[in-house]
Parts: sequence; structure tokens; C-alpha cells
Amino acid sequence: KHSFDAPSVIEEKIDFQKELSVLVARNEKGEIKTFPLVECEFNPEANLVEFLFSPAEVSPEIELKAKEIASQLIEKLNMVGLLAVELFLTKSNELLVNEIAPRPHNSGHHTIECCTTSQFSQHLRAILNLPLGDTSLIQAGAMINLVGEKEFNGPVIYDGLENLLSIPGVFPHLYGKEISKPFRKMGHITITGKNINELKAKRDKIKGLIRVISR
Repeated sequence: KHSFDAPSVIEEKIDFQKELSVLVARNEKGEIKTFPLVECEFNPEANLVEFLFSPAEVSPEIELKAKEIASQLIEKLNMVGLLAVELFLTKSNELLVNEIAPRPHNSGHHTIECCTTSQFSQHLRAILNLPLGDTSLIQAGAMINLVGEKEFNGPVIYDGLENLLSIPGVFPHLYGKEISKPFRKMGHITITGKNINELKAKRDKIKGLIRVISR
């Protein structure tokens, strides 16, 4: 008996220490700019980013290599616009490309508050063949994905949203979706701070303050 009824690709399971992502933009003139590398923590059940931290806690050499890989990819693809490049950092400090996405990406939402130019502004600059913007990090940032609780399915309620609005450096973004489903992306929260330790402390506080449920 066959396990698959269609052509398939079987890949080696990667023993990695971190999952990383880097955004890169290119315009028609061939100008290329990368954003600072970010570190992602995935929800194993939903298989999507649960938390993101910027800057990533890696060596300058790893960050430089990740940016070089992203720049080479977008150039070889002759692509115009924004490209998200997701990477595995193996336990032997090797970088492997896991996935690419030719669009503004979930791993770049924090750039609205945290970078001189957001991923959305950069994408527009690129496709309009305008000079690309400065991608420098203004402040450290983290992102929490707001996803539907797995036991709820129906008209959305953001239970506890008002609890977030009084916390400095916390920015909720809702996507306007009317129906919540288990693990459906309904919005995100950007957190800003001085360093990664402060961001993680804020994240741990915020996690219990809001739930995406339904009527």
C-alpha cells in the first residue's frame, strides 16, 4: 500500500536551534535592502508564529550571512517587491532556507513601530521603483499573533482588549475579520522596549490579558 497518492518531496528533518526570518526588498533599478534579522517562536500545534523578537539573539556573523542569503535570493529570482525569507539555524550554526514568501509578511509586522521604514512602505517603494527606505531598527520589538482560541468558532470577541490599551509600548492591530476560528490569525500585538529581556517580560504579562473568542 502506498503512503502517498501524488508526487511528493521527502526532506530530512532538521535539528535546529532557532527559527529566523529576514525581509529583503528590491526595486526595478536593482537596489536591494534588508531589514534586521528577527527570531521566531512557533506554536507547534498551529504551526504558525506565536512570538517574534527583533533583534534576533544571534552573532553579527549569522545576521550578515542571513542577509546575504536573502539578497542573493531576491536578485536571482529577479524579483521586485518585498520577499520574506524564513531560515533554520542548525545546531552547527548552519543557515538553511525553510520557506520564502513574495509579499509583506507576518514576520515583518513589527516594522510599523520598530523600524524607520515599515515593510508596507518598503514594498510600495520597491514596486513603484522609488528609492528604498532606511530599514534601521528604532527600538527593540516583539510581536504576538492574535489567533482564535481552539474551542471557539463564530462572531469574534476580543476578550480583554481594553486591558492592553493602558500599557506603554503595546500596540494592538486587528484585521477586521468578523468570524473567529481555531488558530485563525485575527490580529497581532506589537510590543516595544529597551531590550529583549524587557520584551519577554511584557510578553509574559500580556499573554494572559487577552483571548480571541466568539459569541
